[in-house]
Amino acid sequence: MRLLIRNGRVVDPASGLDGGRDVLIDSDRIAAIEPQIECPDAEVIEADGMVVAPGFVDIHVHLREPGIEHAETIASGSRAAAAGGFTAVCCMPNTLPVNDSAQVTSFIVDRARRTAAVHVHPIGAISKGSQGERLADIGAMHAEGIVAISDDGIPVMNSGLMRRAMKYAASFGIPVIDHCEDLTLSSGGDIHEGIQSIRLGLGGIPSCSEDVMVARDIILAADTDSRVHIAHISTANSIAMVRHAKKLGLPVTAEVTPHHFALGDEEIPGYDSNYKMKPPLRTQLDIDAAIEGLVDGTIDCIATDHAPHTGHTKMQEFERCPFGITGLETALGLSLEALYHGGSIDLPHLVRLFSSAPSSCLDLDRGRLVVGGPADVTIFSTTREWTYDANQTLSKSKNSPFGGRKFRGGPVATIVSGRVVWTVDEGLRPQR
Repeated sequence: MRLLIRNGRVVDPASGLDGGRDVLIDSDRIAAIEPQIECPDAEVIEADGMVVAPGFVDIHVHLREPGIEHAETIASGSRAAAAGGFTAVCCMPNTLPVNDSAQVTSFIVDRARRTAAVHVHPIGAISKGSQGERLADIGAMHAEGIVAISDDGIPVMNSGLMRRAMKYAASFGIPVIDHCEDLTLSSGGDIHEGIQSIRLGLGGIPSCSEDVMVARDIILAADTDSRVHIAHISTANSIAMVRHAKKLGLPVTAEVTPHHFALGDEEIPGYDSNYKMKPPLRTQLDIDAAIEGLVDGTIDCIATDHAPHTGHTKMQEFERCPFGITGLETALGLSLEALYHGGSIDLPHLVRLFSSAPSSCLDLDRGRLVVGGPADVTIFSTTREWTYDANQTLSKSKNSPFGGRKFRGGPVATIVSGRVVWTVDEGLRPQR
């Protein structure tokens, strides 16, 4: 099967390409990228006025399978990813059971092969059961396909264990991803510690609970010469520390979520649990620092931290409900709004933050448009006006603070291995 994407603005930051081109796909590979291509037998996608980019990659999602399928499955989460313009996602290990063994990793890989609409790369746990006591069987999980290790929302408080994990991960050439939070500082907190937490009478999570763990991980990365990736960075001090670490040439990378540069803690409307997340929404100072970090390269990429929860679980009292929001379908719209339309970064830079940069953080060999390479393509508009309806999400959960929000620009079509899996007009296409 051949597919011709015609008259689009092709933007591939990895090769420096930015201009009007046609893209021809033959089976699951890019066959040609030329100013004009004639191929009478190809299915044609007219991309006039659209951006044709390398497939977007999200290196931080929660697909909940196995064990928490009532909130999300690999199938449903990957469909939401496709609707958000993502052609590949990396799933965190906080499943039931935790992905801490070759058996669970193998299950995820097999399940994704059979049911996923996009490529799925599993991330293994650092410790057995993510309990922070004994290292998980990292070697066996790596043999089955993990691309990194992380205990995700249960931070590794034991510095000795984290140091060993970094050394062991380095022997397999994979990074350690850390949710940086000192639980002794954040315990009992619900939102950022500040004026808003006082106003609402909610427990505060201080910025220093993130900062001290970012500092520790940077020190350990320097000590072990091992790669560490800071998940969902959210504070100005943490960003400054990562900037300094990079100046020293340390193997430290970082991601930021769209909600952390699009929303601040003062925008939390009372006790709406859709605004409860970890790290919490921070101050305008932190938002400005995050955008500056994206601009100057301190923060390597954008990731969603897509964290689905069912309505009955999420819609409890603010103090009792779990942390986390969905984010796959709104990530591009929020980023265009806050970064591109806001004038902070240009289009090639934005595309890089969603494609080649996250791929580089985890060595995924994705995020490029090159002849002979994988035919994973994201087509999006910078001008199409649309409104996000959380009730129409392809995720099984609806816990988003962005329901009813209007956007300018967003995904138009998602192509995975040469097959159109989603379009804005037709929705999800059936798998063949």
